[in-house]
Amino acid sequence: MVRKILKLSNKDVYTDRPSFIMGILNVTPDSFFEGSRGGADKALQMVEEGADIIDIGGESTRPGAEYVSEKEQIQRIIPVIHEIRKYSSVPISIDTRSKKVMEAAYNEGADILNDVSSLEDDESLGFFAADKNIPVILMHKRGIPLNMQDNTVYSDVFEEVSRYLSERALFAQQNGIASDKIIIDPGIGFGKNLKANSALISKCGQLCGGKYPVLMALSRKTCIGEMTGEPVDGRLYGTLAANLFAVLKGAFIVRVHDVKPCRNTLDVLKLLME
Repeated sequence: MVRKILKLSNKDVYTDRPSFIMGILNVTPDSFFEGSRGGADKALQMVEEGADIIDIGGESTRPGAEYVSEKEQIQRIIPVIHEIRKYSSVPISIDTRSKKVMEAAYNEGADILNDVSSLEDDESLGFFAADKNIPVILMHKRGIPLNMQDNTVYSDVFEEVSRYLSERALFAQQNGIASDKIIIDPGIGFGKNLKANSALISKCGQLCGGKYPVLMALSRKTCIGEMTGEPVDGRLYGTLAANLFAVLKGAFIVRVHDVKPCRNTLDVLKLLME
């Protein structure tokens, strides 16, 4: 199996598994899955369990959530990064739409920008990422979390999402971000119904013609509940199945709440694929 490489600003990181594992850490009181909430201790536990990247968010993007001020995001995120960096050099991704938040996090030791607005909400954010040569995750969504599920109708969801992400990737490059620092995310659950989510999962590796690595964030989402009939707490097995399918279809990173089960399934997949 070909070793996967993720280029950070100052080093390359690798995995021999079929995809990188990104562990979700929400330093928020209102993220949709309570098990994702915590601090540095939880992050370090996920690293021990096999996370290649820790994704820290100080603002919930669950359906119905309201935006949080930059000041509050920084107050939530920075102490956690500071504590993680005492013990680990694990790559840290920051889930934010704000240059001020990303700059504060970068100065504390963060490595990756994960922007659900694809550089639309803060025009200075792309220039900052380019200047620091950090990887950028660009995601497709409709509207804002407060109203994003009000419009889930597409004529061709794969084509529309792929076109949008191609346009945002071009915008990122025009802002100075290198093409090998761009990762795309189809935004499962962000302004999409079950049919749309399923189509995107099934063809995830073909987005943008396969030009950019793809992050798939499926963990315990509503679409998994719709497929299994399970509430959030009961969606682990469905998540594992969806993640494996996405990896087989070309996912480069899977963003998960449950790191150890994901690591085990990817380790089995790796051996079976050799």
